Amino acid sequence: MSRATAAALLPLALLAPATPAAAASRSTPGGGWSGSWLSTGTTGTTGTSLKDVRKIIGADTGAAAALTGAGVGVALLDTGVAPVAGLPAAQLVNGPDLSFESQSDDLRYLDTYGHGTHMAGIIIGNDTASGSVGIAPKAKLTSIKLGTANGAVDVSQVIAAIDWVVEHRNDDPASPIRVLNLSYGSGGNPNAWTDPLQFAVEQAWKAGIVVVAAAGNDGNGSTTLANPATDPFVLSVGATATKGTSATGDDELATFTNLASQEKQPDVLAPGESIASLRDPGSNIDNTYPSARTGTTLFRGSGTSQAAAVTSAAVALLLQARPSYTPDQVKDVLKRGTAVTGKAAALGLKQVSVNTALETVPSSASKQTWTPSNGSGNLDDARGDSRVVSNNVALSGEMTIFGPFHSANWAAYAALGKTWQGGAWMGMPMAGDGWTGTSFASKTWAPAVWAGTPWGGASSWVDPSWTGRFWSGRFWSAGSWSGRFWSSEDWSSAYWG
Repeated sequence: MSRATAAALLPLALLAPATPAAAASRSTPGGGWSGSWLSTGTTGTTGTSLKDVRKIIGADTGAAAALTGAGVGVALLDTGVAPVAGLPAAQLVNGPDLSFESQSDDLRYLDTYGHGTHMAGIIIGNDTASGSVGIAPKAKLTSIKLGTANGAVDVSQVIAAIDWVVEHRNDDPASPIRVLNLSYGSGGNPNAWTDPLQFAVEQAWKAGIVVVAAAGNDGNGSTTLANPATDPFVLSVGATATKGTSATGDDELATFTNLASQEKQPDVLAPGESIASLRDPGSNIDNTYPSARTGTTLFRGSGTSQAAAVTSAAVALLLQARPSYTPDQVKDVLKRGTAVTGKAAALGLKQVSVNTALETVPSSASKQTWTPSNGSGNLDDARGDSRVVSNNVALSGEMTIFGPFHSANWAAYAALGKTWQGGAWMGMPMAGDGWTGTSFASKTWAPAVWAGTPWGGASSWVDPSWTGRFWSGRFWSAGSWSGRFWSSEDWSSAYWG
């Protein structure tokens, strides 16, 4: 594939500012992985530890103290995960790699960006070198890689991944997938009642999966949350600034968190400023922002991505203790959390508290009755201004990365849970046909060679610019990623810093 590019979805982690306040002043032109790497800030050079995060969200005392997330599966749709020592292989499963890098034997499943590894560390990390332990260390994490080294991914790949999670949620009866973490936002803001992306997450919700979506990092002055956090059913998450303390009395709404003048506000808040989680040595962000490192194994990141991962882990703890809860009930009890000062208090937004949720009986009115999406809207509206580019041609219109997309036809199959047949999504081969792949994880879905050529007319899906870029131990053997980004706009708008 010739320099296929830009982020079709932006990680909701902040890119580049030295402080959270600086992050809030920038706007995001597209969607993306929602997080940001801050070298400095109110929490100093060590960041907020996961031990402190666990205390802040009321998970280190009382009934919550003994919870580990055991028996609960969490799906992470992100940039893959790296085989770092802090990610226990026994708790990790590699689902299908649906990213453009899946066509490289040396990059498949691996996190060349660094975002997914950071999220995974928050959820299931166990780093003996630093003593950092994830919020739900015994949950079973299924990683579905979507983003490349600069985060490039199209919304069609994300929808395919959500469909796969729904259809394979019970593949592991001991740890069925009950939580779906989406630390990204698409570039569009389509009508909720027809949007295909929102239809996809609603099918997951109906299937018993709590969908946790990052609210976005455009700042408190934004007018809407990122899609699909805009969906009325899902659990949307904003971030709090914890001021470097484990007490909750001084916590307040992070200035980079999206708020809305119309539609829904974030449902809950969670710590999201300068969170110290696992470092991915040699990844894009690790090479670009070395000052965000804490020791040799940790990395500091801020954004609603991190807040979403914290919340997904909190949901896993809650479901371990209350396995019969529906997604609606989970959302209901988590919304009745800990009060936060300032603007959040005025808006009625609360920070998640696992112990409070355990002590709360779901309301008899917890069942949500919003008007659902019918999925018939234009895929291009969900894509918005965030597009992947191949051979200088942007993907646009009602097209997936492989060809035409018919929303209504897809929605009918998605509603029945039949969009995937083996490794083919809607008849388009994207992966292998089952759990026969090999990787560093305890279980791996098989890969497949993508047939045909990319939409821009390039001769191959394998991009020559990544030749020689392979994983050697825990570092990229070919040096830094400087100058190796795909063409067009990259994910700088997500403020990694």
